[in-house]
Amino acid sequence: MTSDNGKVDLRDILVLGAGQLGMAVLRALAPRIRTAKQPLTVLIAPQVLSSPSEQDAKNLAELRALGVELIGFDLNSDEADLTALFRRFRTVVNCTGFVAGPGTQLRITRAVLAAGVKRYFPWQFGVDYDIVGRGSGQPVFDEQYEVRELLRAQQGTEWVIVSTGMFTSFLFEPAFDVVNLDRGTIHGLGSWDTKVTVTTPEDVGKLTTEILLTEPRIANEVVFVAGDTISYGRLAEVVERVTGRTFEKTEWTLDKLRADLAAAPTDVMTRYRAAFALGDGMWWDKSKTFNEKRNLKVKDVEEYLQERLGHGPSAPSQHAKAANSSLRPRLVSSR
Repeated sequence: MTSDNGKVDLRDILVLGAGQLGMAVLRALAPRIRTAKQPLTVLIAPQVLSSPSEQDAKNLAELRALGVELIGFDLNSDEADLTALFRRFRTVVNCTGFVAGPGTQLRITRAVLAAGVKRYFPWQFGVDYDIVGRGSGQPVFDEQYEVRELLRAQQGTEWVIVSTGMFTSFLFEPAFDVVNLDRGTIHGLGSWDTKVTVTTPEDVGKLTTEILLTEPRIANEVVFVAGDTISYGRLAEVVERVTGRTFEKTEWTLDKLRADLAAAPTDVMTRYRAAFALGDGMWWDKSKTFNEKRNLKVKDVEEYLQERLGHGPSAPSQHAKAANSSLRPRLVSSR
């Protein structure tokens, strides 16, 4: 980062946040940085340090055991204070999400650039915001697009965007209502042929670490990774096969989802469903991803679900019952 030889500078790395993704990144990155005899620091909300929950206490103990240095800092602080903090670091890996509300990622990015950070991994662990652009119905997506514009408009800080798609677990989040394991329902967003790319946070952590450490150094580039790229119709097949259950399956068309959004424009999950029904920008070919090109093992949807249900390695393989057409779901359209 300080020369043109393509080497990665491992000095003074800061990770923002120790939530689900932050912990995944730190678990993968810390042993590699320790081997290089360099410090690794994580920014954590002050209240987590002063009054940790039981889970927070376990995470903090794990981080200390990994040799990670902890800093308590409020992301709602003035941008000038953020800038002053970031000046101490050469690389910033942002795993905070939108915990501090709308505008969080723009504020952090402006502070990173003002601080002269040499290399920045922004919170862009999601869809292809270049294709989605503005006006998807999800204001968070609009902000992510603006972050990319900020990064591309300058030359002082190298940036690396890791596009991961949706977290795999979100497909099974009851509030999102794509797969509801308890109710036995599956909803296809847009159409049963609409695709979505998904990756587990654990795999995102491992792959982000590999991308950060790759030499020659990756710079000013969007890097695509994927645990799986799957249509909602194929998702229904996988869910029924792995669970051995028959689900009620309904297609939610784009017209229906847009009508839902018009009726409840501030509902976050309604926004997400409308956005992920678009198709374009929500998926990419897994064969062209960083992990596939490097033959790095990741979990697909079937492996994730088997693990979640506790099926273990003895569970049926993805192809074991593919020939059994009776297991293919009957897909219903609701217009």
